[in-house]
Amino acid sequence: MKKEEILAKSRKEKKDEGFIDAKRRGEKVGIGAFCVVFAFIAIFSFANGQPIHAPMAMFWAFLAAEAYPQYKFTQNKIYLVTVIAGTIACLASLGNVVMTTLR
Repeated sequence: MKKEEILAKSRKEKKDEGFIDAKRRGEKVGIGAFCVVFAFIAIFSFANGQPIHAPMAMFWAFLAAEAYPQYKFTQNKIYLVTVIAGTIACLASLGNVVMTTLR
């Protein structure tokens, strides 16, 4: 292919590699921020004798949801184990939230 053909094909795809890269970087920053806020809430709640079931449920749901597309793409069994274990832990934490709230 000639240079002009490659450029024309790239323009037709309407994919902006700069935007895709920025999105990936944003996701990394978002994941980092989520983990920092989760750690703060969990430690603060634990130190004050408060249950940490709700933040744990959110953490496990996030972990399972993030591992699922990775498993679908790679078929790596460790991601499947992460999805299953994360889902079970999330459901258990949600059950604890409901039981603690209804007491």
